[in-house]
Amino acid sequence: MGIFGLGSHKRTRAEGRAEPQLFSDRRRPTGGHKLQRRRKPLFFRFVAWGVMLCLWGLIALAGLTVYVWFSLDQQGLFRVPEREPGMILMASNGEVIAERGTFFGDEIRLDEVPPYVPQAVMAIEDRRFYRHFGVDPVGLARAAVSNFRAGHVVEGGSTITQQLAKNLFLKPERTMQRKLQEVVLALWLEAKYTKDDILQLYLNRVYYGAGAIGIEKAAQKYFRKSARDVTLGEAAILAGVLKAPATYNPINHPKAARARAADVIRDMAGAGFITPTEADEALNRPATAKPVEYISASHYLVDWVAEQIPDLIGKLDQSIIVETTLDQNLQRIAEKAVRQRVIKEGSKLNVSQGAAVVLDMRGAVLAMVGGKSYIRSQFNRAVKARRQPGSSFKPFVYLTALDQGMTPDSIAVDEPVRIGDWEPENYKRKYLGRVSLKKAMALSLNTVAAKLAVEVGPANVITTAHRLGINSELVPNASIALGTSEVTLLEMTSAFAPFANGGAAVAPFVVTRIISRDGKIIYERHGGGLGRVVDTWQVGAMNTMLREVVRSGTGKRAQIEGQDVAGKTGTSQDYRDAWFLGYSPYLVCGVWVGNDNNSPTSKVTGGGLPASIWKDIMAPAHAGLDYSPLPGDYQTVAHRSVDQDGGLFGIFRDMLGRARERNADELDQFFDDFEDPTPRQRRQRISEELRKQRERR
Repeated sequence: MGIFGLGSHKRTRAEGRAEPQLFSDRRRPTGGHKLQRRRKPLFFRFVAWGVMLCLWGLIALAGLTVYVWFSLDQQGLFRVPEREPGMILMASNGEVIAERGTFFGDEIRLDEVPPYVPQAVMAIEDRRFYRHFGVDPVGLARAAVSNFRAGHVVEGGSTITQQLAKNLFLKPERTMQRKLQEVVLALWLEAKYTKDDILQLYLNRVYYGAGAIGIEKAAQKYFRKSARDVTLGEAAILAGVLKAPATYNPINHPKAARARAADVIRDMAGAGFITPTEADEALNRPATAKPVEYISASHYLVDWVAEQIPDLIGKLDQSIIVETTLDQNLQRIAEKAVRQRVIKEGSKLNVSQGAAVVLDMRGAVLAMVGGKSYIRSQFNRAVKARRQPGSSFKPFVYLTALDQGMTPDSIAVDEPVRIGDWEPENYKRKYLGRVSLKKAMALSLNTVAAKLAVEVGPANVITTAHRLGINSELVPNASIALGTSEVTLLEMTSAFAPFANGGAAVAPFVVTRIISRDGKIIYERHGGGLGRVVDTWQVGAMNTMLREVVRSGTGKRAQIEGQDVAGKTGTSQDYRDAWFLGYSPYLVCGVWVGNDNNSPTSKVTGGGLPASIWKDIMAPAHAGLDYSPLPGDYQTVAHRSVDQDGGLFGIFRDMLGRARERNADELDQFFDDFEDPTPRQRRQRISEELRKQRERR
């Protein structure tokens, strides 16, 4: 035995050293078998490995969470974003036209709605909302089992808090990183806010379809009532929409919405939120959406205002009150006129749309109708549609002719004409021979306008149109006389304003002042327009011609008893567009009708449906207004006695002073040499000189 009694020592032959012997000769295993150690059962080994893996998993998850947390913190996401700033738009009389966004914050508080409103959402979206910490392991497990059994995703495991985090902070991406960010943000929300706060935020921030964000807007959109007043069945529909707003929209998909609402009601009963009796009553009387069937056409103007806000005040970062020039009464008149005429006469005339704009003498937009129905189409045809104005563009040709020395009494020849490869034709191909410009304007003779455009120069016509307010790009060719370049109704209407206000160009506007919610003025319109662009004599000459359009020409339907009005009809190629632009000393109004797909109408002309709509708007707008003549002194000058001392010289100088610049020198010489002593001789000399001027032209 060794000294410890554990076995003897033997020396190896090679080294002569003692080798410890652990077993005595009697206990040494025989037969060459090795020692069999006692090992733990397999189950315990699995548990050990599982615990170890869980620990490492938790460590990894903690590290990942910390990483995500700090990455989110660097992005500045740990702050509930304010709602999109809202706008309240007010008419000129102080009435509220519309509200956009959220002006006063969240629309509802949790204690303002019936209990079954949030309960419906919890029942279908997150039944354990008040019992989890932002992430629900039980819900995740239940969803995993349901999805495994179905073979595809039928149930999500996201809690209301997670959904809120996704809506408030994150982009709609399906990535693991986004999911981890969602979890971290949900935990932060739960730590910072109460459950009621989170639920209230959720109800007011999620999307319910049809453009409605928040349950209050959704209730108004689908049921025309406040969320405070919805029934149990209506609350179930609103909760059901959340899973897929497009699929369960109760307006577009009523059957799917009712089926989803039935699931919500059964889940509410299963969760104990409502009694079985209440559930049966709600299932037996399902709610039906009652969408708004009419939205005022003033919303075309509201959209236009919203587009202008960045240019007026920069980025909208606070709620604002926008004061506008809109006249509510005139807006209703204009909307009714367009809507009723297009609906009543449109089908037989193959006209599906119409638009109208009314301005005052400063260019303030008093009424705007961008289409026959805003709820069916939000495209604003008064502002955004570029169409051929047809003959309503001719006043710019005639004004250019006045610039170059012609008068309303100047004679032109109405006859077939060929300009290059183009042969303009009159309506019904009738030609009148020698006519005055006034008559040619009144009857909208195409050949006269085309020849005038060539004579005065298409580029000069474009300059005139731009000077008066046309902003669209115009093509400098002879056909510009017949309005072949596309323009908008708003710019055409504003370009007629100088004829009505005495010669001043206007920039159409609608916003007069913008005030922040706390009362600070952040924008206020100043200035009096763009200045004079047409002199007094020319204004009178144009009004003489355009007045005749309404009195005896193509625009006779636009006559208003007791008022001095003028205007111009317009019909584009193949009758695709029909226009009437007209005015009084009080208002300017433009009307367009046609089709969005640019298909031809049934030969609708500007003197037909558009002129009728124009009168429907302008006649009641002028009710009670005194007669006032259109501005300009052409008639006074034209009828002045030629025998008055110096009168004829003044007339002649005014008329010929507008002649072409190339004739200026010889005209000055003519006046210097003119010494005939008698009125008769004066008239003869002037007549002869006018004849020579016409021949030279």
